[in-house]
Amino acid sequence: MATSLPNYYLTLADLVKRVNPDGALPRIVELLNQTNEILQDMPFVAGNLSTGHRSTVRTGLPSVVWTKLYKGVASSKSATMQVDDTCGRAEARSEIDVRLVELTEAQSGFIANEQIPFFEAFNQTMAGGFFYFDTALDPTRFLGLAARYPTSATANVLSAGGTGSQLTSVWLIGWGPNTVHGITPKNVPGGLRHEYRGIEKCFDASGAPYYAHVNTYEWNIGVCVRDWRYIVRLANVNMAANPANGVFALNMLVEMLGTLPSWRLTEGKLAFYMHKNLWTQLMILAINKSNAALGWEDVMGQKVLSFWGIPIRQVDQLLLTETAI
Repeated sequence: MATSLPNYYLTLADLVKRVNPDGALPRIVELLNQTNEILQDMPFVAGNLSTGHRSTVRTGLPSVVWTKLYKGVASSKSATMQVDDTCGRAEARSEIDVRLVELTEAQSGFIANEQIPFFEAFNQTMAGGFFYFDTALDPTRFLGLAARYPTSATANVLSAGGTGSQLTSVWLIGWGPNTVHGITPKNVPGGLRHEYRGIEKCFDASGAPYYAHVNTYEWNIGVCVRDWRYIVRLANVNMAANPANGVFALNMLVEMLGTLPSWRLTEGKLAFYMHKNLWTQLMILAINKSNAALGWEDVMGQKVLSFWGIPIRQVDQLLLTETAI
């Protein structure tokens, strides 16, 4: 049990690393924080199922016939189907021994400092899961996008031509209530829920009780793709490749837009998502004033990189180690 303590519980060694020489709490530098702007863009809709959301989509149109005098017209109808998108529930728990907290001068601050990394851990998990979770591999999670757009033969998947296993993808998503959005189960509050439960009796591995400050965290979340046509994946982008082997070019963004049924959404919004290494390259290109398509938009007082007015967002959870598809 002693060897597992540093992995699951704050210890005296952790306490020493989290206070200044005078005993005051320092401001911890969050070196592990990431930028995952997809979580800022994704709208959420309350699901109509206790496990997620059921969508009804049109799959067939009624027939139209040419007629002539004294010839009847047969009845026809449209066709629909229903698709279920499920949610997963992620949870975390923190126990801090009351005797450890009593050794600190700012007890509430010490507890709060340990809450911050839990929020970041959830954000990173959800941002990465949005792209890479696969319920065929782990049914406790929700189904991400890569599993829905798995090969270059899949509709709305384009290839930059890269080979090997040091690749990345660029995604174009048209957010909206009738296209793509996040979901929460029916009657379950959305977003990350955190509760400080106070001091509770806990038990060690031998069953002996002790008392700890307990925090619990829970996020019920899923992804609903109501209209698959409003997601485009540009796969096999090789950042280190030569032009013949998958290097990224701006005309690929044009091809992605051309894959959409319409890039002028009447409701919702479009955005590109890519790893920060590629995003940085586009920032450099944006300095070139001769490039009219790539530039900067002022959104709520912040400069946002954009292509033809469509935001280009940074997602650190997108991998640079994807395998060619």
